[in-house]
Amino acid sequence: MIRRYAGRALVWVGAGLVVAGLVACSQQDQQASTSPSQVVDRNFSLTPASAMVKASFLTGELRDMTVQERVEQGTGKVVDPPKLRATLKLKNTSENQAVRPVSGTIEYVDAEGKPIRLAENRGDVTFKFSSYQERLDPGMEVTQNIEVPFPAAALKEQKLRDIRLELAYIPTPYKEEVVSIPVSVGK
Repeated sequence: MIRRYAGRALVWVGAGLVVAGLVACSQQDQQASTSPSQVVDRNFSLTPASAMVKASFLTGELRDMTVQERVEQGTGKVVDPPKLRATLKLKNTSENQAVRPVSGTIEYVDAEGKPIRLAENRGDVTFKFSSYQERLDPGMEVTQNIEVPFPAAALKEQKLRDIRLELAYIPTPYKEEVVSIPVSVGK
């Protein structure tokens, strides 16, 4: 009697394993047919890739300017809209002013001198200096990576003419003085 039940149990276990195997194979086929397309980065270079920057007593360079968007390979469908990426390096060239860099704003200008607007819900073209609390005394430098939205319309030929950079900073007078204190050594 025990053998009869053990034999039936083995049949049911075997049938269950076959069904599980068929289900697993069909799920793999479905995953293979519905797997997402590969996403690739599409980069656009800006000419020039670097530009000198001067704002009052702050001088420096906006360099490594590129635009990057992410698209599905094959379809060309935009997955991540274009972004401007660059590095801003500033130096305080004043002799008597310290400065705290606060933020910057990027504006895109077309061939007619008009601003190129971002599509709705694209975010803000303002960036904050990560070193906001740091004071730049005369001769000191700061480097800031920038990543802000870029208008898709500006990728069309001859559409983009200028990129304008607006800087917000807090200047403070900087003065060094020497004070002599008369002292003597006691016995």
